[in-house]
Amino acid sequence: MLNSTLHGARVVIIDDVQANMRLLESSLRTMGLGQVRGFSDSAEGLRWLQDNPWDLLLLDLDMPEPDGFTILEALRERDRTAQQVILVTALGDAASRRRGLDLGGNDYVTKPVDLPELLLRVRNCLEFGHTHRMLLRERNVLDERVQERTLRLRDSYRAVIRALARAADYKDNETGKHIMRIGETAALIAQGLGAPATWVELLRLAAPMHDVGKIGIADQILRKPGKLSEEEFRTMQEHARIGSQILSDSGRSSLLELAAEIALNHHEKWDGTGYPSGLQGEQIPLSARIVALCDVYDALRSERPYKPGWTAERAQAFIREQSGKHFDPAVVRVMAGLFDEIELVRATLSDD
Repeated sequence: MLNSTLHGARVVIIDDVQANMRLLESSLRTMGLGQVRGFSDSAEGLRWLQDNPWDLLLLDLDMPEPDGFTILEALRERDRTAQQVILVTALGDAASRRRGLDLGGNDYVTKPVDLPELLLRVRNCLEFGHTHRMLLRERNVLDERVQERTLRLRDSYRAVIRALARAADYKDNETGKHIMRIGETAALIAQGLGAPATWVELLRLAAPMHDVGKIGIADQILRKPGKLSEEEFRTMQEHARIGSQILSDSGRSSLLELAAEIALNHHEKWDGTGYPSGLQGEQIPLSARIVALCDVYDALRSERPYKPGWTAERAQAFIREQSGKHFDPAVVRVMAGLFDEIELVRATLSDD
């Protein structure tokens, strides 16, 4: 008995002997299959297979060109589980059997055919193909749901990150646009350095959290209008370690690991005079070298209650002057070639 879900299965028969083709066609219809199509012209049958959806093919091998082997070659790229082929042929020698199965046949039946056995094989192939298609559909639905869930989680994750970064910047009289500019500018430079796209995107998201440790610094130090005392400056320097601790304690995440790395090291200097560890040259992680450059440039260009913003020319000259001192010369060279794009980012994400 044929499962009712298989009554609509699309079955094709290609056999150059019309009597054989008609017998198989009527037998398949008798078992409940409503979409059976037979071809005694193998070329016509092949064209139909290539232009239409189908589920099962009963294929003779010994025919005028294109013979069954040629047809199997033409169908080599099909999904062999979803579109099965039963070879029904008088060629019973081992070489023909091996060749037919190697070219993509799923089953092999020699003539004269035991019709009840063939119909059982047809049923088994159709049930197997149907199960395969159902599993594929379920997998696709699950994949879509997982992707949708992942996107929602990523959006929520980014919102929390932006809120955390903004909290630190507002505490320091910075603006929300400042942290966005740092992320976009860092991504531009990372692209210019030839970094992988996945790392560029991680840097875009992680860079805005560079000063999150300022949440742990007292307002009287953060907002002091004059120069900090030595003790106050040492306290201010602690924001790098505080930020790293905040982000490192947030669980395993490549994004937060990168953000913690940046928070800890973005005040290190190429010549070793930075803080908190006095790292020098390539001891400083590349992420922090990039963000340090972006942060200083944006700070120079931005107007604050305690200072006017520098002109683009003055800020760019300072960046070049600090190459090999404060900043990595290679990163400076890339940034210098991107000043126009960076100024466009500033215009698009202006504080106004």
